[in-house]
Amino acid sequence: MLIHPMPDPIAIAIGPIAIRWYGLMYLLAFALFIGLGRLRVKQPHIAAAGWKAEHLDDMLFYGVLGVVIGGRLGEVLFYNPMYYLTHPLDIFAVWKGGMSFHGGFLGVMAAMAIWGRRNGRRLMDIMDFIAPLVPLGYAAGRIGNFINAELPGRVADAALPWAMIWPNVDQLPRHPSPLYQAMIDGVLLFIVLWLYARKPRPRLAVSGVFALGYGCARFFTEYFRIPDYEVHFAGVTISAGQMLSVPMIVLGLVLLIVAYRRQGSAAASAA
Repeated sequence: MLIHPMPDPIAIAIGPIAIRWYGLMYLLAFALFIGLGRLRVKQPHIAAAGWKAEHLDDMLFYGVLGVVIGGRLGEVLFYNPMYYLTHPLDIFAVWKGGMSFHGGFLGVMAAMAIWGRRNGRRLMDIMDFIAPLVPLGYAAGRIGNFINAELPGRVADAALPWAMIWPNVDQLPRHPSPLYQAMIDGVLLFIVLWLYARKPRPRLAVSGVFALGYGCARFFTEYFRIPDYEVHFAGVTISAGQMLSVPMIVLGLVLLIVAYRRQGSAAASAA
């Protein structure tokens, strides 16, 4: 059985200035967006659609605002509204962690809608382009959660080789749930999505695979994480993260159905 290494959350300290690992993970996520984006614009079907490397820096600026504002508001509204109602100044303490992916997802969509309006791009074309660039950044954020000893897992069998004693919880072996989510919701989803998006796909399809894949992956990995809260409905208990993932699963299915029906209709008309 392992013990959480509990590294110092501060990576670099120079006098009163402290740079935290959590913040560095976000910088890594943004760097991955740029690096993967430069590879993506070289794909023939992406270049043919007019995407260029010059778009990435501008999109990143809007995306960062969407991630930070949407992610934080999502954490406040979806997960801990009562806490932040009584501690309003903590809303701005983003360096302590606490960012909702679902809120960040909505924030990025809003930011990309604004960018698209200014640059003559449809929102779903933008989302199809950037979807494969997101999962590795998400994985980096979850590693930041692990370094901060956030999001402890549920109690695990002590015989599990990677069961881990989590600091500031108890002395019971637990699943290292942030690492599960980094690998499954992040790395595994990236591999699937990157391979799928390497070839031309109908409009909405890549976004659909992302929403469906993330929703299913997150719904699964939430089983290993202590829920922020649970919802009981018709004899079924689901966590907050699972509840918020259901709309993404539905959205992904709808996008894929619409995408391939349109493709089929277009092919039939051409014939």
